[in-house]
Amino acid sequence: MHELFKKGGTKMIIEIGIVAGDIWHYLDQQGATTLTSLISGLDKPKDLILMSLGWLAREGHVILQKEGQDYSIALRK
Repeated sequence: MHELFKKGGTKMIIEIGIVAGDIWHYLDQQGATTLTSLISGLDKPKDLILMSLGWLAREGHVILQKEGQDYSIALRK
């Protein structure tokens, strides 16, 4: 079992929150970007970025739009 899933998922939830903060700061500094660029710009596992991005979208902090084969991502301000 991956270390992030130990202890009932608590560590995983914390890690998702930390990466969500990293995404928010990245978008705040860089402006709107694509999912591909975000994944390249953050030194985090792709799966963790996607989970964190989903959390941010669900909470209404980011706007996601399909653009061809990619997605654009922007902070909701």
